[in-house]
Amino acid sequence: MGAGLFSVVGTLLLPGLAMLVQDWRLLQGLNALVTGFLLLFWGFPALFPESPCWLLATGQVTQAGRILWHFAEASGLDPDDSSSEENSLATELAALSAGNPQPQYHSILGLLHTRVTWRNGLILGFSSLIGGGIRASFLHRLAPGEPAFYLPYFLEAGLEAAATVLLFLTADRCGRRPVLLLGTMAAGLASLLLLAGAQYLPGWTTLSLSVLGLLASQAVSVLSVLFAAEAFPTVIRGAGLGLVLGAGFLGRAAAPLTDIRGRHGFFLQDVVFTSLAILILLCVLLLPETHGQELPQSLEDADHLHSSLLLRGCPPQDHLPLLLPSHSG
Repeated sequence: MGAGLFSVVGTLLLPGLAMLVQDWRLLQGLNALVTGFLLLFWGFPALFPESPCWLLATGQVTQAGRILWHFAEASGLDPDDSSSEENSLATELAALSAGNPQPQYHSILGLLHTRVTWRNGLILGFSSLIGGGIRASFLHRLAPGEPAFYLPYFLEAGLEAAATVLLFLTADRCGRRPVLLLGTMAAGLASLLLLAGAQYLPGWTTLSLSVLGLLASQAVSVLSVLFAAEAFPTVIRGAGLGLVLGAGFLGRAAAPLTDIRGRHGFFLQDVVFTSLAILILLCVLLLPETHGQELPQSLEDADHLHSSLLLRGCPPQDHLPLLLPSHSG
């Protein structure tokens, strides 16, 4: 969510930078130069170390211990200084490295063998796709008769910031699934009302529904990524998030197609995304609540945890996310 706010700041500053540069080639070069600085994280691992949680889940205990030890020393703590010997970092790492376990790497194809995790990923991917694609209909109705640029541009950026702040206030308090359900419902109903009676509604009502739909779709996109980070197991979390993010970008790519296809193509695209939004509204009910639950480490843990939560109906709130997996796990 914090990274999303930085993205909003970049979106708001981009038109000003374009006015200063006055040349799209130079602007593209500046963007590529700034993005190229990310290669420093590749060449200098100390600047951006690997996730210890992922290293532990894949059996790379030595590398995880080195990074955890660095974190402890950088925080001014002594890893060996603990009131209980079995709770010390050194004891935990020694127990995990007993028997010299070999690293176990996993690919995204492992989802094909996990029923519950595959279903959750499919639902979250579709919700991210709908959240990105349904924005085109709301943006189109903000300025239907003129090729306005700045109003939809800045309004979308502002609503993205508002959606992120809204999730800050509600996602932890109300839970992930209810907020995602509410956002999907608001986006679907706003799109359905605009699709059915846009020509009969007054201008202020159309504008209000468009703003509400944009806010809800932004919240659905951001929360789908957050939900996926907690639903996917640690061993393939990066690949799973890549699929969900890719689905959202694919949905956003459908927005420029409305200008090419014309009025009839826009109406057809609007009908498709509205229908999918209503369908996803029912599928979100199948997702497990992840707030306050232990994060799954492996593919087997994810399926077992999510299946047990669904069978209970009301998930317990006394399991907190743990960085170190238990000895029995």
